[in-house]
Amino acid sequence: MRWNDRARRTEQATRLPAQRWLLRGLLLSGMVCGSAAAQAPPKEQIDAAEQAIHEGRLAGHLRFLADDLLEGRGPGSQGDLLARRYIASQLESHGMRPVGDQGWEQQVPLRGIATKPPKEVLFRTPSETLSLRHRDDLMLVCGVPEEAIDVAPAELVFVGYGIQAPEYQWDDYKGKDVRGKILVMLNNDPADDPALFEGKKRLYYGRWDYKYEMAAKMGAAGALIVHTTESAGYPYSVVQNSWSGEEFELRDDRSPRTRFKGWITEEAIGKVSGLAGKKWSELLAAAQRSDFQPVPLGVTCGFRLESVARTQDSANVLGWLEGSDPNLRDQCVIVMAHHDHLGRAEARNADGDDIYNGAIDNASGVASMLCLAAAMEALPTPPRRSILFASVAAEEQGLLGSKYFAQNPPIAPGRMAGLVNIDGIGFLGKTRDVNVIGQGKSSLDQVLESIAKWQGRVVVPDLHPDRGYYYRSDQFSLAKLGVPAIYLHAGQEVEGKPEGWGRQQIEQWVEKHYHQPSDEFREDWDLSGAVQDAKLLFLATMAIAEADGLPTWKPGDEFEAARKQAIEALAP
Repeated sequence: MRWNDRARRTEQATRLPAQRWLLRGLLLSGMVCGSAAAQAPPKEQIDAAEQAIHEGRLAGHLRFLADDLLEGRGPGSQGDLLARRYIASQLESHGMRPVGDQGWEQQVPLRGIATKPPKEVLFRTPSETLSLRHRDDLMLVCGVPEEAIDVAPAELVFVGYGIQAPEYQWDDYKGKDVRGKILVMLNNDPADDPALFEGKKRLYYGRWDYKYEMAAKMGAAGALIVHTTESAGYPYSVVQNSWSGEEFELRDDRSPRTRFKGWITEEAIGKVSGLAGKKWSELLAAAQRSDFQPVPLGVTCGFRLESVARTQDSANVLGWLEGSDPNLRDQCVIVMAHHDHLGRAEARNADGDDIYNGAIDNASGVASMLCLAAAMEALPTPPRRSILFASVAAEEQGLLGSKYFAQNPPIAPGRMAGLVNIDGIGFLGKTRDVNVIGQGKSSLDQVLESIAKWQGRVVVPDLHPDRGYYYRSDQFSLAKLGVPAIYLHAGQEVEGKPEGWGRQQIEQWVEKHYHQPSDEFREDWDLSGAVQDAKLLFLATMAIAEADGLPTWKPGDEFEAARKQAIEALAP
């Protein structure tokens, strides 16, 4: 359908009788404003979903985007460009119009830094030396875009979790001057006390990017985060693969930074603390208390990192569907999925494969987003609010595409009604549950609960709250603008399978395939559950787009103030 056909249909829709808009509002605004009644969505929406969202369409998009031809869609690569062109052509075929600064694309200016680390790093005391191997024991990357970074021998200081959180009366630094030091930090945040940091639920304080930001703010030379599978939610191999290629940053980023960033295994830091005459278990135990004091380890470390820096741009692909209500069309619901992955890496797997195809993460999310676009086209009239489809870049590099989108929004944040972010899908079949990341944060809970109940499913909260998923995908960039979001993970109670089977399969996938070359399209996947979720997300998008009111954060939520500020900024 051409854009002018879509515009003509939109013009006709604005002349619909007022009674019809009132009916839609009665059907759908209750879900946004707090009612969780399991009423059926309007038939036209159900029909559109059934017509457009099916396994063949989803698999077709996914198969192409995850093909070796695209070489893992690394930012700025030829495969990245192919993916962007494909996404734009699909959005155009479904009647969207381009709203980027260059046609369909919003250019994302990046700088790539490829680090050449030493093979070994020496840790010294006045009497002993310990050698640790790069990649096996620790990972180091340049923190600044310079050809050579000489880290002069500096003392290591253990700073616990590296957190300053005044609202929890928590400060791991205690005024200690750590300028020029190398900081050693624990991953995650303290979880023993349910009254602190929401117990086992990981907050942004537990994220590695927060910890590096704090190290830079404190003037440290660099930071080593201690990896454990439990604290990270993934094995050390993911760190090895994710941090061994070219690292990207926004080219105009002026935020403070350390000379280097790094990870170290728990076994290796145990050896370092032993070199210092300290027991790692005792340091770990001390870090769990609010009276923790930074511990100078009496161990120094210095090394040289070489790097190659280059400008390497990518782009967000933005498509717009004009809303049909003249009073609401200047607001939009955003449907977002990141199109990048890790590209190619020097390290090959046992089969000699060096392409990180990123099929589930996140060719599948883009495929689902395109299915939602097709469903929008199948509607007899567009929704009241506009829909902005945003396929964003460089998520794997630190949410860079969505960060740039948030810094340069094509529409005022106060007019962004809500966000539906799709990052990964289910591949095990239909499920009886819907796993909601960030449940309890906004009124969008009621939207999901109502539609899921109508589907015969039950909403469950984040099954791994300790992993901090809400802060690890692109909805976080827009939450900081105050935009409430829907973000799902695949359900785990698979129809026709025994209890616990789905959870076991997903955990095995994370362990073996997450950020690995083996995340490839598989013919034996059962995508019926992904279709089930895509239909749910389409109906949720429509619920937000059709409602009279806007979604809201729960009172006291960390992003509530940003929402109020964004709406107040619209006042004349």
